[in-house]
Amino acid sequence: MLFPGDDDVASPDISRSYTGFSMFRKWLAQAEGFTLAEMDGFGGDRQWCRVSTTLAALLNHPDDDGPDLAPAQCAAMLPRLEAILDQLQPDDSDPALRRRIDDVSQLITVLQFCVDKDVELIFG
Repeated sequence: MLFPGDDDVASPDISRSYTGFSMFRKWLAQAEGFTLAEMDGFGGDRQWCRVSTTLAALLNHPDDDGPDLAPAQCAAMLPRLEAILDQLQPDDSDPALRRRIDDVSQLITVLQFCVDKDVELIFG
């Protein structure tokens, strides 16, 4: 679960299974031009410093727990996520693509909330 650190249960959040979150991160890594399985911490030996993406803080994060992401880190990810979303063409016949569009949209909403409220993004 990804949620703002504002202690308000009514704030937007993202709740996915470990498998669902893993699939989403693999998809985002592909959108960024690399394979997550090649990366250190995900079975590979490619170092994160060799990858240029503003999404690294999200992609290279434990599934739950771990350090919170600061509002500045959330803000840095927003333009790239919005660009990815703008590139996607909704296709009603592809449920996986519809799911990714929904995932990115929800993530943008939560990150924007964290930026607007100046609170951390918590992995829980």
